[in-house]
Amino acid sequence: MNRHLIFDAHLDLAMNAIEWNRDLSRPIDEIRLREMNLRDKNDRGKGTVCLPELRKGKIGLVVATQLSRVNAAGGTLPGSSWNSPQQAWAMTQAQLAWYREMEAIGEMVQITNLKQLDAHLVLWNDESLPDDRKPIGYMLSLEGADSLVDISYLHKAYAYGLRAVGISHFANGRYAPGTKMEGPLTPQGVELVREMNKLNMILDVTHLTDEGFTQVMDLYDGPVWASHHNVRKIVPTQRQLTDEQIKLLIEKGAVIGGMLDCWAMDNRFIDMVSDPWQLNIRLENLVDHWDHICQIAGNSEHVAFGTDLDGNFGTEQSPWDMNSIADLQKYHQILLRRGYKEQDVENIFNKNWLRFLRKAWE
Repeated sequence: MNRHLIFDAHLDLAMNAIEWNRDLSRPIDEIRLREMNLRDKNDRGKGTVCLPELRKGKIGLVVATQLSRVNAAGGTLPGSSWNSPQQAWAMTQAQLAWYREMEAIGEMVQITNLKQLDAHLVLWNDESLPDDRKPIGYMLSLEGADSLVDISYLHKAYAYGLRAVGISHFANGRYAPGTKMEGPLTPQGVELVREMNKLNMILDVTHLTDEGFTQVMDLYDGPVWASHHNVRKIVPTQRQLTDEQIKLLIEKGAVIGGMLDCWAMDNRFIDMVSDPWQLNIRLENLVDHWDHICQIAGNSEHVAFGTDLDGNFGTEQSPWDMNSIADLQKYHQILLRRGYKEQDVENIFNKNWLRFLRKAWE
């Protein structure tokens, strides 16, 4: 069966490279072996993402993040979090430097406009060149806006290719509260949304509170997507989308990326406690979430991949029938078995994100 190109709209590649000290240009088995005796993070030796595995799975296009948060006074956040906006900005610049280094050695290529997107698609559709010799195309997104020291930094970031911004992440952000919190955007956040509108950037609603979601949907006239979100009807936590939110996103022409973190797929899963195999959480579980959205939309044009793989977790918190991100290709057969047509598979694998970008960037 012919394999379709896959577009994954959420991967924290630079965070893994810089903070986990993973050489993502190397094979996955080598990366795991180097971490075999490390105990500083729960997912050591269990990573699922590297550039060779992306190529193996024909995942030639990704949205790659910069991620760096600011701790509230007296608080600490796990992962990439810092005590001042200036420190957080500096970390995003280290992450940017890693992407530039990957470009310099031909591993990756940045996509910022339609011309570059079309050229990259021509390359990946060229069957005379093996996939393992093709660079991974990446579009740059900022997950959580804390690192923007002030609004002028948005323009600095846009100049180096930032094209999407998620205003919040976890806890209380400088621009908006995030996952597990309540409340609207801060005054700075409202200003940021208005400035993003002027630049026609993509606003990512992922991690917003319910109040923040409603607020930005009213405020923002530009392109909106949900890069990595599942369905609250199935996993009833604030982190997932309600049916009303899904309807609003569909009305805006948004695409919703399905994520493969087990707690976002099955409500029974508890981080650092549960086992995916014991709970039988498989790749197919994500199709339940896609089905729900497709039934609301009446078509398959608003769901896609936004896996969040290796976003502070590895195989211990991923579907048990997945060894690496290359296994996303298994969804071809899974979707056909679940009654989807070949056109639906193509929509989910790449066409929905590509259609969205063409409309946003035309």
